[in-house]
Amino acid sequence: MGHQAKGTEVRIAQENDLVMLVSPDRRRHLVRLRAGAEWHTHRGRIRHDELIGRPFGSTVHTHSGYPYLLLEPSTQDLILQLKRTTQIVYPKDAAYIVLRLNLFSGRQVVEAGTGSGGLTLAMARAVMPEGHVYSYEVRPEMQELARRNLEPLGLLPYITFRVRDIAEGFDERDVDACFLDLRTPWEYLAQAYEVLKPGGFFGSLVPTANQVIELLAGLEGHGGFAEIEVEELSLRPYKPVPDRLRPADRMVAHTAYLIFARKVALGDEAATWRPAIRKPYLSRLARQEAMEEAEDSNTESEASS
Repeated sequence: MGHQAKGTEVRIAQENDLVMLVSPDRRRHLVRLRAGAEWHTHRGRIRHDELIGRPFGSTVHTHSGYPYLLLEPSTQDLILQLKRTTQIVYPKDAAYIVLRLNLFSGRQVVEAGTGSGGLTLAMARAVMPEGHVYSYEVRPEMQELARRNLEPLGLLPYITFRVRDIAEGFDERDVDACFLDLRTPWEYLAQAYEVLKPGGFFGSLVPTANQVIELLAGLEGHGGFAEIEVEELSLRPYKPVPDRLRPADRMVAHTAYLIFARKVALGDEAATWRPAIRKPYLSRLARQEAMEEAEDSNTESEASS
């Protein structure tokens, strides 16, 4: 006989809960439950009072008999349902960013580039209830949109919004992680370095290879970052048919490049921590520059004589 996990209880939908109603064709609808209210769709209507008190995982029906599955919304559901005016960080990328920045309850993280609040949402749910997210955005209208998106989810106690150009620097110090979702993140590496604690986690997201190259050059030139990595994620769903398992017709391939690094002490040993694949190239480059300098010196000597 199965036993209920210690410290858990069956979750039921309550008034003011944000719930997800899923139709047989996988259409998803977020609904805030209010006593006496009704939810209307072209498939019929459902009284909120019929949902309040039901356990999640139940099947409910409209007045015309059309079924919906009553579920708690996941972080992925919440991100995809956000109101937005710009491209959001996709859930597949947001989840990996949370993993690579080592975020969990109690961690302190600084984010530059709030946008619509998708990544802010994922970070806040990861670090709550003991941690905190400090989110910077230069456009006040975007940060206001993020605030409106996240307030109904009860996340504002775990987020501090700041409207500022981060060229002026961050207010915080010695945070666990810093993430830059900006067009030119290489221009703000000094600010990121200053806000991180020693050994802290750095991350950034850019859409193009040219931006990756600029950021890599910036990280290398700064000298205070090690463990530099560049990655991208492709998510391939499969059709859940046991008789004929095969990929879905569409997949979410490239959405962005993800760059990660760790803060290290500035000093003469920075070159020690460059990727091994980078060292032969730098050696060849140094030899080439030395040869060019020697040729220039010989040319000048010949010209003077």
